[in-house]
Amino acid sequence: MRPSAQLLSGPLAAVDIGSNSFRLEIGQLQHGRYRRIDYLKEMVRLGGGLDADGMLSDAAAARGLACLRRFAQRLEGFAPQQVRAVATQTLREARNRDAFLERAQAVLGVPVEVISGHEEARLIYIGVAHLQRGNADRLVIDIGGRSTELILGRGLTPLRAESFPIGSVSLSMRFFGDGRLGAEAFRAAQVAAGAEIEEALQAFAPSRWQEALGSSGTVGAVSGLLAAAGVTDGRITPAGLRWCIDACIRAGHTDRLDLPGLQPERRAVLPGGLAILYTLATHFAIDRLRPARGALRQGVIIELRQRLDALRRAQPEDIRDESVRSLQARFGADAEQALRVRTLAQALHDQALPDASTDSLRELGWACDLHEIGLMVSHHDPHRHSAYLAANVDAPGFSQSQQRRVSRLVLGQRGGLRKLEPDIAEPHFAWQVLCLRLAVIECHARGPVDPLVLRLQRSGTHARLLLDPTWAAAQPRTVHLLREEAQAWASQAALRLQLPP
Repeated sequence: MRPSAQLLSGPLAAVDIGSNSFRLEIGQLQHGRYRRIDYLKEMVRLGGGLDADGMLSDAAAARGLACLRRFAQRLEGFAPQQVRAVATQTLREARNRDAFLERAQAVLGVPVEVISGHEEARLIYIGVAHLQRGNADRLVIDIGGRSTELILGRGLTPLRAESFPIGSVSLSMRFFGDGRLGAEAFRAAQVAAGAEIEEALQAFAPSRWQEALGSSGTVGAVSGLLAAAGVTDGRITPAGLRWCIDACIRAGHTDRLDLPGLQPERRAVLPGGLAILYTLATHFAIDRLRPARGALRQGVIIELRQRLDALRRAQPEDIRDESVRSLQARFGADAEQALRVRTLAQALHDQALPDASTDSLRELGWACDLHEIGLMVSHHDPHRHSAYLAANVDAPGFSQSQQRRVSRLVLGQRGGLRKLEPDIAEPHFAWQVLCLRLAVIECHARGPVDPLVLRLQRSGTHARLLLDPTWAAAQPRTVHLLREEAQAWASQAALRLQLPP
């Protein structure tokens, strides 16, 4: 379904479910320029509720859901297509994240996408680059609650993006958990931070960039207190960071931190953020770091607008399609065979589910494009290798949840269906799998196919496959495989496949 002109010209919203803070940004793109309409932020400390076993506590989940309920009130009147919610490191780590995500979706009315560290870094750069334009080679730094992102870019294009599992919350809990602020603790925190980022020393060396920008909470907080104290004009320098660390040590405890411009709720996580910032400044020879105007949430809105714009075209394409083509080339996939399978699978899908969402059809197409990338690994069980690669490679534009769904479709292209439980219990997924499997069977000879020789009809949970009699008489092997396919679905409650006798 194409978006209306009103939807494209109206405001868009991003919900950023971070490890320290939750943020709601409402903005609008007009003539290529971003305009903020509203911004809400709450310190939730979701990352502080993650225990040593990777389980999110009930108390932290409750804080998060309460915040999302307040955000949902502000989002009343927004269509689901106008809102995108993303979650970062804490929910990347949480073993029980699915329970939280299900409840969060019920509260917000839109799915929450858990994005990878690389995807988070890429979106951060998009937000910074669009709000603070420039053509110089840039290093962008974002220190979150449980991860730190480094991105090199030029203009609007990110060139190298990395994410490291260390942040202001996690480092503060580890080295300053009792609130005491001593020189030894800061040295130990800096060593730990340095160990995490050491592998990036060459990739992000000073020779590769001309200016350094800092995005989001930690950088903004440190910049604000340096300016309020008159130490700098807001730029973050090694000397300014040493002043901050010395002030923390003199205070001796987070409860006694009384720095100008420092909000009380940030006291507990400031030490860890300072340790990371000082380590980055010394390791990468950053003599001044300027706070950036953009961040992850703006990047999410800008890319959401690009996706909506793409839907206006007859063949919608966005960065996800570029990622899929890149993966096909990287793994030497047979693009002609992938196109044959895609064309037939999507035709069958249109016949059975003419009112299905555009996302459902595009996910099926991406699965068709990637269904043979595992042949590069081995011709034995290639569908398993293809599914593993589809799930685990970096694919810009995809959330972890959407990448996993495409991977599960790829896994289901052949073989038994039990391996897809419980996904296949979801009706739309079951129909996607069926269309993919039927297309793979019809195209198994790897030659031209006529998409009109098969017709797929839906009646509730029953799928009826109609075969052109002339074609069926000439293709006994393909018909044999189709009858075996009907038997494979006979033991599934999700769908039943029927063929003419």
